[in-house]
Amino acid sequence: MMSSDRRRQLAQLLVVRGSGHSRDGQRRYPRWELTNTELKRLLEQGVGGVILLGGSAEELRLRCAQLQAWANQPLLLCADVEEGVGQRFEGASWLVPPLAIGRLHQRDPELAEQLAERYGRCTGRQARLLGLNWVLGPVCDVNNNPANPVINVRAWGENPATAGCLAAAFVRGCQAEGVLACAKHFPGHGDTSTDSHLELPLIPHSRERLEAVELPPFRQAIAAGVASVMTAHLQLPALDQQRPATLSAAVLTDLLRRDLGFGGLVVTDALVMEAITRQYGAAEAAVLAFEAGADLILMPADADAALRGMEQAVDSGRISQARVEQSLARRAAGLQRCPANPDASLDQVLDALGGLVEPNERQLGTSLLTLSLEHQGGQVLPAGSGINLIRLDTQLNTPQLPAMAPALLRPATVGYQARLIDRRSPSPWSGDSQAPLALEHLGEGPVLLQLLVRGNPFRGSAGGDEPWPQVVRQLLAAGRLAGLAVYGSPYLWEQLRDLLPPELPGAYSPGQMPQAQAVVLDALGLAADALEGGFTD
Repeated sequence: MMSSDRRRQLAQLLVVRGSGHSRDGQRRYPRWELTNTELKRLLEQGVGGVILLGGSAEELRLRCAQLQAWANQPLLLCADVEEGVGQRFEGASWLVPPLAIGRLHQRDPELAEQLAERYGRCTGRQARLLGLNWVLGPVCDVNNNPANPVINVRAWGENPATAGCLAAAFVRGCQAEGVLACAKHFPGHGDTSTDSHLELPLIPHSRERLEAVELPPFRQAIAAGVASVMTAHLQLPALDQQRPATLSAAVLTDLLRRDLGFGGLVVTDALVMEAITRQYGAAEAAVLAFEAGADLILMPADADAALRGMEQAVDSGRISQARVEQSLARRAAGLQRCPANPDASLDQVLDALGGLVEPNERQLGTSLLTLSLEHQGGQVLPAGSGINLIRLDTQLNTPQLPAMAPALLRPATVGYQARLIDRRSPSPWSGDSQAPLALEHLGEGPVLLQLLVRGNPFRGSAGGDEPWPQVVRQLLAAGRLAGLAVYGSPYLWEQLRDLLPPELPGAYSPGQMPQAQAVVLDALGLAADALEGGFTD
């Protein structure tokens, strides 16, 4: 085989990162999102997939068409849309995090399973309509560690039975719409207290423990026909004392392929994550992952270096041509499961996008918010001059809090002035572990405390290390706590809820998006403002 033909074959097994926006200047994360010149060059060379983030639904539809036009083969076009396509692309459905349904499953298993399948159908249908053919979900990790900084509410359950049942239901719904689903992060990232985006977590459990807790959800997703499985960047000494799971044949070939019988696509988690890049170069990481049993190399730190490394490994005999053909065949089989979007006129595309969110999908989003809402105490905040103290992970690129967000507008209507803090904000903190808020710098009047706290990649914490119980006690002691709203982590809500007097209004939603804020603030007695627009439906 000529070197150029081999290179093009190997390029099909790479998935690189691009922005959902069409212009280079609009990229949110230039460190990882390739320029259009780089993307076009790599796609012309045969690179077989792109993972996308950012932009509106309409932009994504045009972007997918543009990328496919640059390539001379069908592409795998994917996104991390674990909470609905609207989580990443504005205008589509942004649904409550999966753990909300996982908690409902404890009360009403049949309803929860139905909702999980509808969740998958909504995600798959909208993804396909916008040009994606691969959804990087469901998360099959069992979130049995409340301190998990990266999985948290992204999981479908806190025990294996719930996580497996609901993940399988999502797979059935999603793939029924003609897109591929992806069970992740194999063999299980739920019981970690560190984030693999930042370092390599160690999982000390035995094989027996993995069989009892971590593996059952993956078995159920595989039984449901899931098209792909994503690896986890974890160290599991019980399976491989030398290499992380993503680079381990004991994990990907022996356990996943042989023992669990998975015959579909195996894709690495992003190789640009520091759990990998701290120890391995781009070329060696790609080769080791492929040797271990991965078919697709996701987001190598350097796509050109990864491709050169793969080519050299085949030329030297380190990787056999037969092994390459296996992965190419799995990729082709995956694409055959995804009917291509037919060419359409601009008017047809616009008509389709006009009906992007169907009435039943809108009703699903509303039902999930209502079913997962928790509320206690009174319903009316005292009017007058006060402080609306909002905690965010970061104040930059925050889709949860646009200018017209209910969390900002509604308290303002009764006199509460917004004060935003994030994890790097020193200004409100006193340094006193028992009274951590510097109340003299905060301002006068009652305080509405709104906490947007959850596990997220790159945060390194699920918020449990922040002194919010002490803050609540301090505000109560000063007679200044007017109400509490928690968005995201159920673990923080459960911790703070028990501190509230019965009459004090408090509410929780697992969602953080504006629609979740509207539902929570309705429960607290703060009526909708006309400026909110679509955030109230």
